[in-house]
Amino acid sequence: MEMSPVLLRDALTRLKRAQGQLGAVISMIENGDDCKRVLTQLAAVSSAVDRAGFKIIATGMRECQAARERGEEPPMTDEELEKLFLSLS
Repeated sequence: MEMSPVLLRDALTRLKRAQGQLGAVISMIENGDDCKRVLTQLAAVSSAVDRAGFKIIATGMRECQAARERGEEPPMTDEELEKLFLSLS
C-alpha cells in the first residue's frame, strides 16, 4: 500500500526527530558519555520510532476503512494489517 507523505506528516516528523536523537546517541557513545544518559536517550529514540510505526499502521487502517466505505477493495486485508501491527511489538 502506498502511503501519502501528507497523511504521514506526523510519523515523518517523529522519525526525523528520532534520526537526530540517534546521531546524538552515537556521538555520546563515541565520546564515552555516561551509560545512564546514553540509555535514556536511546530509550527516547526507540519510543519515537515505535510511535511512528503505530501512526503508520493507524493511517493504513483508516485508508483501508475509507476504501471499504467507498465500495472499493482495500489495499490490504485485515490479516495483513494485523501482521504488520504485531510486528511492531
